[in-house]
Amino acid sequence: MTGAQPANDASVDLLSDRIRNALTDALANGEFKPGAALDEQALADRYGASRTPVREALRQLAVAGLVELRPRRGAVVARITIDRIMEMFECTAEIEALCARLATHRMTPIERSNLLRIHGQANEAARSADVDRYDALNRQFHEALYYGTHNQFLAEQAMTIRERLGAYRRTQLRQVGRLGRSIGEHDELVLAISRGDGEDAAKWMRAHLLNASSALIEFFEDGRQIAASDSPAP
Repeated sequence: MTGAQPANDASVDLLSDRIRNALTDALANGEFKPGAALDEQALADRYGASRTPVREALRQLAVAGLVELRPRRGAVVARITIDRIMEMFECTAEIEALCARLATHRMTPIERSNLLRIHGQANEAARSADVDRYDALNRQFHEALYYGTHNQFLAEQAMTIRERLGAYRRTQLRQVGRLGRSIGEHDELVLAISRGDGEDAAKWMRAHLLNASSALIEFFEDGRQIAASDSPAP
């Protein structure tokens, strides 16, 4: 029996976000194998929701490339490849490196203070191994840098790519030891920004995103959820 229909659009969005996160973790853990069908009603029953937030969660996962929406077949788990992951993270690493460099010189004192506040909270989440809270704060941290560039077009592009990679960026935090390494990389990034070294900030941001892609690949390989390349399997 499904749960009650959410009362408004805001509650639907909040529930769909929770379902998306839960599905992301289930996919990463290998609970649903590549090619497996994802039945909307079964998922609605599983998460005690109506089909509306489930459908929205699947749509978001399809945008991220974790799920494929096929005519007459519905949603199926996508086949993930190392090549594809590296391409996506290589692209976002360069864009976010640019954001870090520009934000170093353009952020206002209030914006820097906000960045430090978020960083402090993320440190606490990392120490308590709270992946959900760290994931949310990590998003706030990176978005603070996007808008700290004071280049609206660049911020919009960075946000668009982040939406595409959001599920992957969450999943890589599950790799053993990644939370500690991630916050350590943020430490170096914040130090570079604090001393006004935009080039060093860009270097650390680039390394941070490429390290995230490596962590994601290791996590998926451990669960055998990833293929070596885009070439068809023999």
